[in-house]
Amino acid sequence: MPADHSSPSTPQGNAFLHFFSEHQARIEQALNSSLEQRPHQQLNLHQAIRYSLLSGGKRVRPVLAYAAAAAITSTTNELIDRAACAVECIHAYSLIHDDLPAMDDDDLRRGQPTCHKQFDEATAILAGDALQTLAFELIADCDSGDDASKLQLISTLARASGDKGMVAGQAIDIAAVDSELQLDQLEQMHNHKTGALISASVRMGALATGCATEQQLHALEQYAAAVGLAFQVQDDILDVIADTETLGKQQGADQALNKPTYVSLLGLEGARQKAEALHQQALQALKPFDHSADPLRGLSAYIVERSH
Repeated sequence: MPADHSSPSTPQGNAFLHFFSEHQARIEQALNSSLEQRPHQQLNLHQAIRYSLLSGGKRVRPVLAYAAAAAITSTTNELIDRAACAVECIHAYSLIHDDLPAMDDDDLRRGQPTCHKQFDEATAILAGDALQTLAFELIADCDSGDDASKLQLISTLARASGDKGMVAGQAIDIAAVDSELQLDQLEQMHNHKTGALISASVRMGALATGCATEQQLHALEQYAAAVGLAFQVQDDILDVIADTETLGKQQGADQALNKPTYVSLLGLEGARQKAEALHQQALQALKPFDHSADPLRGLSAYIVERSH
């Protein structure tokens, strides 16, 4: 393991694991609370929403939001919770739609049947639509934070989610099936498909504090760009080396669809080197921060070391 990684056996690693588990529990509670007041809980639609939003997952994006907030201030507020919930709602909606027959046509997600398999295709589409709008409702209706801060959060999330970000990346991904992409084209695709929402998570966590400086936001932007791409590189590696049970989704799915990946372009060892280089870029971006940014440093290491 490279020297800059924090092993779980070290004090730094233990502190990170505590932060990660604490904020995973915090986001689970916040997500549950966000659904408690929804109407018509007996509808298949709302069962599908709960099934998709509360079906586990690593919660990397909301934890990134919490870690970015912690790098700015030790003070917490409800708007940080709402921002973290919002990015996870968008992520859950994107997974539902990505798994649809018209997209990647996947049967398994997080070790369970995908939403359209558990319910039906129409319900899955509507559940994704509802989760997308819920994300913005959670921010807009928050009692914490001023209107200017909430507007910044909504704008950041909308830009990252739409045709300037995640949706554009998915469109490029679909068009890339059976195509040959150059490395810069693959990077552009994943900067949109995966990186945009990860970058938004980091920026929103910082913005929700209400006291982030432009210099801090710029440094966090550089960090997020590196970890967002590293996340996808590691996903491509895991699609090759991990099994279906560990992944919680079909192993080899990208290869089966003949999609270009970092492994197909760089080879397995080249992809691993790419992930490590991106981790080092992320750490370099955090140089202006003190130990308050250690959770962000730990998350970068986690992203390139995870097994699923």
